[in-house]
Amino acid sequence: MNVEESKYWTERYQQGNTGWNIGYPSTPIKAYIDQLQNKSLKILIPGAGNAYEAEYLWEKGFTNVYVMDISPTPLKAFQKRNPDFPENQLLHEDFFRHKNHYDLIFEQTFFCSFVPTDKNRYAYAHQMNALLNTDGKLVGVWFDIPLGNDLEKRPFGGDKKLYTKYLSKHLKTLTFEPCYNSIPPRQGNELFGIFIKE
Repeated sequence: MNVEESKYWTERYQQGNTGWNIGYPSTPIKAYIDQLQNKSLKILIPGAGNAYEAEYLWEKGFTNVYVMDISPTPLKAFQKRNPDFPENQLLHEDFFRHKNHYDLIFEQTFFCSFVPTDKNRYAYAHQMNALLNTDGKLVGVWFDIPLGNDLEKRPFGGDKKLYTKYLSKHLKTLTFEPCYNSIPPRQGNELFGIFIKE
């Protein structure tokens, strides 16, 4: 466990300094979930925070959903909201040390939470590849906003070219385009992507 990262994010939650929290499932991810037919998919949401997408999946009958965060605070809040959700599927872990395999991994402001070094971002892409089953997919939303360099203003931004630099090393791009169904405050500031492990 990266103790410094765990402490950093726990303090952000405790202070309510969570500007990314919209209080419900992100519209692009919700729309993607709505077209899924296979309820037995093994799904991971890393850096899940309040995990409204996981809550939505659970309510829709997806039982093989794993919620991961480096801070215990949002996991406890999720458990309180969803007392029937299996405790062993709430993972207080460091994403980079996690070992398992999944059919589908959802990305929602997770990539953008790391200090934007080549090392961190290549490690993210490498670990996503390691965690996906063959033909498994990484699906989600990435911020399409200037990167910035203020370490206190996480999550960080980026653009399609920047993200592709890292992701294309390990995953095949199925789609990665400006998001047409972002929530109003994020219109024009998000990319929606689907990447597959071959």
